Amino acid sequence: MSSTSRTSATPRPVRLGLRENWLQFTLLVIVNACVGGLVGLERTTVPLIGTEVFGVTSDLAVFSFIIAFGLTKAFTNLAAGALTARFRRKQLLMAGWLIGVPVPFALAWAPGWGWIVAANVLLGINQGLTWSMTVNMKIDLVGPARRGLATGLNEAAGYVSVGGTALLTGYLATGYGLRPAPELIGVLFVAAGLALSVVVRDTAAHVALELAQHPTPPPGGRGAGLGQTFARTSWRDRSLRGACQAGLVNNLNDGLTWGVFPLLFTDHGLGLAAVGLIKGLYPLLWGFGQIYTGHLADRVGRKPLIVTGMLVQAAGFVLALALLDHPLLAGILSAVALGIGTAMVYPALIASVSDHAHPSWRANALGTYRFWRDIGYAAGALVAGVLADTLGLNATVVAAAVLTAASGLLAARWLTDRSGR
Repeated sequence: MSSTSRTSATPRPVRLGLRENWLQFTLLVIVNACVGGLVGLERTTVPLIGTEVFGVTSDLAVFSFIIAFGLTKAFTNLAAGALTARFRRKQLLMAGWLIGVPVPFALAWAPGWGWIVAANVLLGINQGLTWSMTVNMKIDLVGPARRGLATGLNEAAGYVSVGGTALLTGYLATGYGLRPAPELIGVLFVAAGLALSVVVRDTAAHVALELAQHPTPPPGGRGAGLGQTFARTSWRDRSLRGACQAGLVNNLNDGLTWGVFPLLFTDHGLGLAAVGLIKGLYPLLWGFGQIYTGHLADRVGRKPLIVTGMLVQAAGFVLALALLDHPLLAGILSAVALGIGTAMVYPALIASVSDHAHPSWRANALGTYRFWRDIGYAAGALVAGVLADTLGLNATVVAAAVLTAASGLLAARWLTDRSGR
């Protein structure tokens, strides 16, 4: 009996790979779908809540909720990498969900615009911790050979949920008003995400195994600190610098369209359902596309997808203005181009950063990259607010097209491939 007891208590051997860890990987995919669903609550309705419910007249003031979200999420991403040295990934994942509990209730019943902005501070912390941990844990599980596919599946789950929720909230707002019905579906995302996070196993043993198998030891025999990794990822390493600037501009586009597109297309006569379609289609294509593009990044390399994807996004902004006399067509074609372009870029950038970072400081490198990437939300909202207030919404879209094309050219100059294919 004692022999049987000892045998049953023997832990399973730790192995790297998607097939070997499919159950935990699948649970994390579902968790990240809940993460995306919570932020998807805001994509269609919140800019219109600012103008129509609270009477906010300045575009910059309307976009302040995105600035609050972007800054908070960016700094939480940075902190999340450092926190993995003190806490297990699972603990940080659960902490992120607990912080997100008040968000749907605040969005549904906030008595003033300041409450919406405050809710987005909590949402930024929630997203920074939960999304950072799901992507780190998936990369831990699969090992170096399948990073592109792992990040593609992670981001696909999140952004398909963002898009589906944006679409759903648009239709709910048409039938039941801007509040509270569209926002309360977020309660389901929080409850499911927290419950599943309790079940997920931590991946510390997988990180230890990859460290043991890695061909080169960490610099100095140990992992680099946050300050050293921040400097290396932000500017000292040419490829990591190229990834950071592309990530920043990519999310600048998302932040800009988050605030600008609902106002632009309602100004041209579209209703909430049509705006919800446009705002949903963009992240849906972004999400579903990453299932393929993540796999493709493992086969052809990261750089071709990143450069081409940024140029496709720039074309999406051009389409939005070129066809504005037919606003629904303009919105749909723009959303298609932006969604496909972002799907090409997103998993390839995360995989590229992982390729250039040693496992001992990879969490900090990813945190630094995600810091700069999500600063783009705040930068996009700030640029959009200032330009929209001074030059108009159309000029804001033109500026985004020029900046995105320039970022693609910088990526072509700075990035190098070091994938495990």
